[in-house]
Amino acid sequence: MRELLDRQRAAFMAELPVSLEVRKDRLARAIAMIADNAARFCDALSEDFGHRSREQSMITDIAASVGPLRHAHKHVARWSRSERKPAMFPLGLLGGRAWIEYQPKGVVGVIAPWNFPVNLVMSPLAGVLAAGNRAMVKTSEFTPVVAALFEELAPRYFAPEELAFVSGGPEIGKAFAELPFDHLLFTGATGIAKHILHAAADNLVPVTLELGGKSPVVVGRSANIAQATERVALGKMLNAGQICLAPDYILVPEEKEGEVVDGLTRAASAMYPSLLTNPDYTAVINDRHHARLNDWIEDARAKGAEVIAVNPANEDFAASNSRKMPLHIIRGATDDMTVMQEEIFGPVLPVRGYATIDDAIGEVNRRDRPLALYYFGSDGDERRRVLDRTISGGVTLDDVIFHVSQEELPFGGIGPSGTGAYHGEAGFRTFSHARSIYKQAKLDVAKLAGMKPPYGKATQATIKRQMKG
Repeated sequence: MRELLDRQRAAFMAELPVSLEVRKDRLARAIAMIADNAARFCDALSEDFGHRSREQSMITDIAASVGPLRHAHKHVARWSRSERKPAMFPLGLLGGRAWIEYQPKGVVGVIAPWNFPVNLVMSPLAGVLAAGNRAMVKTSEFTPVVAALFEELAPRYFAPEELAFVSGGPEIGKAFAELPFDHLLFTGATGIAKHILHAAADNLVPVTLELGGKSPVVVGRSANIAQATERVALGKMLNAGQICLAPDYILVPEEKEGEVVDGLTRAASAMYPSLLTNPDYTAVINDRHHARLNDWIEDARAKGAEVIAVNPANEDFAASNSRKMPLHIIRGATDDMTVMQEEIFGPVLPVRGYATIDDAIGEVNRRDRPLALYYFGSDGDERRRVLDRTISGGVTLDDVIFHVSQEELPFGGIGPSGTGAYHGEAGFRTFSHARSIYKQAKLDVAKLAGMKPPYGKATQATIKRQMKG
């Protein structure tokens, strides 16, 4: 891997400056790699998951990869332009000029997760390639078929000095994170992110972390309950809840808790009238995660929660070797239950009642800052209060997850849910170096400003002017 990094960096340095035509060509080849092989990627995804909805894969991994790449291809010329900045008084009047140029950083490392193993490689690469960088990608060991497909296909579209894929387990991941990249992007669990930061620190590699956490849904008293519960159920059951942005728990007015549970049950049943043989519903990624989710459900039940499994066809999941799991609604979830302590990452949804909106806000704020926050309601003052009194990576109002699809909105977390952002122009900026350039005037500015010894009246005048601002 170190040899590959050295080759990429040498090729990068030899190429500088990276032309707009080269950047657009790489983006076009990235689009072709995914679009030409969409069916094979969908097959690989389903094989890795045990079953994954083909249409879902086309939406969340194929189209959601091509879209950001096309967006970058369309806008990279504008993003790349230098930006004039005003020179500080009086230097601007004397002929000084200031501007920013955006340079590629060099070689970017991307550590991708398993839940969207195509999209969460290609969406960051839109910004990486638009900015003029080379890239090395470490794929997840939990999706080995997708990883192998990337390693097979990439050499057909890219020289290894441009884009290369690396696969393997935790030891390979650790060695990858320790490489002296010019930037490193990690998408995954908060616990692993701490090790990534430690590994990158020895080489002072700048790191962007896209993590997760317990993203709350706040249902206001003014919300349309039928609409809100349908949208939450859709978002929660997409990819069987294995989404960093999945609604993790839902806060509802205490007098409407029953209505919300009924709405979630109706919506889930309508979208998925059966599960085991339903091609639209995705399985849990592996046995370990399936067992973890069942353990957490049993933990909640043992500690007094009511567990409602939404199983409209009364299917026997225990007798099946499938890892498909119905939506489990947890009523009466308390803070001593694991489902209220850890990010769930599966089709399990705690529902908790609140008396006042400030109680709901307090519930959100006593937890780590989440990657996303969702609010439903038509009360503008209440909506504003929720937005003003909480902090999260991003927000979708009157739905869930959708802010991630807005390519011109920066996508990222805050604190334990991540640091830094990408998507669209924000991604271009993340993977670029904003290089400040100042061109001095022809006049002897230092002498005029009294900066040349011996110091005197001009010096005092400059100090006085600067102190005044």
